[in-house]
Amino acid sequence: MAGTTPGTPSVLRAMNDRAALDLLLEHGPLTRTRIGKLTGLSKPTASQLLARLEAAGLVMATGTAAGRPGPNAQLYAVNASAAHVAGLDVNAHRIVAAVADVTGETVGEYELRTPGRRADSVVRQVTGALDGAVKDAGLTRSDVHRLVIGTPGAFDPGTGRLRYASHLPGWHSPTLLDELAAVLPMPVEYENDVNLVAVAEQRLGAARGHDDFVLLWNEEGLGAALVINGRLHRGFTGGAGEVGFLPVPGAPLVRQVTKANAGGFQELAGAQVLARLARELGIEDEAVPGSGTHHEIAAALVGRAAEAVAGDGDEDGGGPYGRLLDLFATGLATGLASMVAVLDPEIVVLSGELFSRGGEPLRGRVAAELAQLAASRPRLIAGDVIHRPVLRGALESALATTRDEVFDTSR
Repeated sequence: MAGTTPGTPSVLRAMNDRAALDLLLEHGPLTRTRIGKLTGLSKPTASQLLARLEAAGLVMATGTAAGRPGPNAQLYAVNASAAHVAGLDVNAHRIVAAVADVTGETVGEYELRTPGRRADSVVRQVTGALDGAVKDAGLTRSDVHRLVIGTPGAFDPGTGRLRYASHLPGWHSPTLLDELAAVLPMPVEYENDVNLVAVAEQRLGAARGHDDFVLLWNEEGLGAALVINGRLHRGFTGGAGEVGFLPVPGAPLVRQVTKANAGGFQELAGAQVLARLARELGIEDEAVPGSGTHHEIAAALVGRAAEAVAGDGDEDGGGPYGRLLDLFATGLATGLASMVAVLDPEIVVLSGELFSRGGEPLRGRVAAELAQLAASRPRLIAGDVIHRPVLRGALESALATTRDEVFDTSR
């Protein structure tokens, strides 16, 4: 807002414009009268506002309100094509890319499988995945205003190197960020994948309205995101939330954790422990998948256990399957207790496929154990953003900055 001061007409107009745009994003198409009521503006001022936004290409007339004749029935909506953003969800097996319009609707998506692609440069993988999503959206690279890339680990702001993700081949070059910036025409941001899940939950899901929360993620690895006073806490090297490395009671003390790519909490409550627990409890071999990744086997076991417990009326709480959930929940609560003691969050959001497959039987057991282990007792809630939460968080992160830029009518 160069050249303006707070309270000047241009600033007030820009504030009203942004308030109206945010209302249209939240509610969908609205009439001029409804916008005036929601913003507190007079009808003439609301009319001037809409004319200004329409001329700027930010809103468009779209249909009329049912059963209401005349100009007051005209509906207005945000012009979805005013801007587009892209997000990438990266792991060791694939890159999923998506493009969203400024309203947040996904208009293009593409998945690039990456196993065995060590000979391919990361730059080619990233541009290939991005171009696939852009093509699916009927756009070109130059139509994308911003790209957010989510990866395991985090790029150290001091060195530019990816840390805490030794299992991600090709992503550790000190020149990688510069190489990507050289070939991509839009601003590029990088964020830890679990942090992006927290962004999605904070903007769209279970953490809406909460400024202090922990999100615990359990899929191929254990991770956490920390939101303090409404903002992500990343730590000095970007490693805040790498809780899989956390030493915990009941697990061997792992040394040189980054080289081992393992730690106490991961060994106690990560996906790889479920098959071992099932065997120790005598769960029949046919119930334990014989192939698949640790994560796939664990998800199947947790899902079967939750179903067995939910359908069992016996006093033993589901037999060996109930005991499986008990042991798994104790391990999860053990690590959570340390986090809660340090952070004292308002809520803990449980996210990732293992928690979604475990459902209420697992959530309830973790909550009961945590109540015994922690002095404070935050509310444990299941995450709401189930479909591609990392990708959704990347798009939401890109949209937040892009909307601030595109919707600023004071310039």
